[in-house]
Amino acid sequence: MFSRRKLIQLMAATALAAGVVTPAFAADKIRVALVVKALGIGFFDAVRDGGMEAAKELGNVEVIYTGPTKTTAEEQIAVIDALIAQKVDAIAISANDQDALIPVCKKAMSRGIKVISFDSGVGKDGRIMHLNPSNNTLIGAKLVQMIAKTLKGEGEVAILSATSTATNQNIWIEEMKKEWAKPEYAKMKLVSTVYGDDVADKSYRETQGLIKAFPNLKGIVAPTSVGIVAAAKAVADAGLTGKVYVSGLGLPSEMKGAVLAGATDTFAIWNPIDLGYSAVNIAAQLVGGKVTGAPGTSIKAGRMGEIKIGDDGSAAMADPFTFDKSNIEQFAKIF
Repeated sequence: MFSRRKLIQLMAATALAAGVVTPAFAADKIRVALVVKALGIGFFDAVRDGGMEAAKELGNVEVIYTGPTKTTAEEQIAVIDALIAQKVDAIAISANDQDALIPVCKKAMSRGIKVISFDSGVGKDGRIMHLNPSNNTLIGAKLVQMIAKTLKGEGEVAILSATSTATNQNIWIEEMKKEWAKPEYAKMKLVSTVYGDDVADKSYRETQGLIKAFPNLKGIVAPTSVGIVAAAKAVADAGLTGKVYVSGLGLPSEMKGAVLAGATDTFAIWNPIDLGYSAVNIAAQLVGGKVTGAPGTSIKAGRMGEIKIGDDGSAAMADPFTFDKSNIEQFAKIF
């Protein structure tokens, strides 16, 4: 009888063999596995499109887009084990757990596979470098600034995060708290932080719980593209549009309704297409030996220009961009 992990590995290997890849593998092609937190999330679908764009531009790259069905470290580990068995050339992963993925990523690197993380990092020992979608300090500050602008700096605010172990979420929340400590936010109180696990239903229920627990709640910040949509829907369904505002990080195509209805005033995101494009471009160059990904070096990532790697082994792609009623319809047509 199969264990759950063995079953997941078999399913992942079967998915790879069944064609969750770009056109037929050629021996001279570099195979880059783009491993996301979970399949079926709009943000990562856009990441995939960017990765495919980079592969087409480079010419000798095949992208394997894959991930678990649930946002757990166990299922991601099984997916990576399957990729190791497939002998891919590189893995670019958005991690569900910073520390839990280190051993399997080290295993991949010991087999000659180039491993980088993007969006949500793997610990330093488990990857060559990490690509942040933006600067963590700027993201954290932006999240606080947006909700403060909407609420005019006053009222109770809660945070709806993804999983409690998500590297990027935890870093951004810490940066948010640093910004929140400034005097100008003294009248805006952080009352709770809850976790929706990047699952729409759970995020919706967690939002309902916040509304019930804090009757004077004025704002919810969700630094997750799944959570922000679910929170906005929960607020609207509770008849609190215009009384409780949802902000955070989301996709224009998914947030258009919330913005136009007034449940969300502003939100932000970087272009996930650019993120996938950059991750695949960097991973392919590492396989080709053109770059090392070492701290202090730079990588020219096609149309994204030069990406500089800091002393901590991480790099920032671009600043977050703010969306509101003035531009939401324009960008909703793009991603």
